[in-house]
Amino acid sequence: MSDLSTSKPDFSVQIEPWAESDLNLLVRLNIPEMLEHLGGTETEDQVHNRHKRYRELKAKGKGCMFSIVLLPESVAVGNVGYWETEWQGETIYEMGWGVLPSYQGQGIAAIATASAISLAKDANKHRFMHAFPAVDNPASNAICRKLEMEWVAECSFEYPPGTFMRCNDWRFKLNDKE
Repeated sequence: MSDLSTSKPDFSVQIEPWAESDLNLLVRLNIPEMLEHLGGTETEDQVHNRHKRYRELKAKGKGCMFSIVLLPESVAVGNVGYWETEWQGETIYEMGWGVLPSYQGQGIAAIATASAISLAKDANKHRFMHAFPAVDNPASNAICRKLEMEWVAECSFEYPPGTFMRCNDWRFKLNDKE
């Protein structure tokens, strides 16, 4: 991956495995401006169910979700993660990320996403990691380009369940497994 910054920010970014205490972060991320490209906000029950899935993901060996923490303040500002899914007949890691609006535009999501990709690569479990940002989400598509993911194609992607959206299929080769 290429250098993510030309000037050194006055903070560092760390990702931490999703914890029980991250429910508040998930609630703060469940706002219209964060989810306009993902079908809109979720109900309180849906947020609680998502939080439970995030907490269980690593224990089930199906991926890992992380909170994005800015240091030195130790402020949680977003999430990033990857999970197993089937795509075109192959089990892959799918990934996603989100950073609270007041922290966007500083390179935080790209740094955190690069860290998550590195951890997935170290796991040596799947050949590819894919991201499926909406075609009309310039920020997420820019992160994929910045991290030198390969653009595969525009595609129709079901999210949330029952709703299809136009996405770009970006992928990152994690290893040479066949």
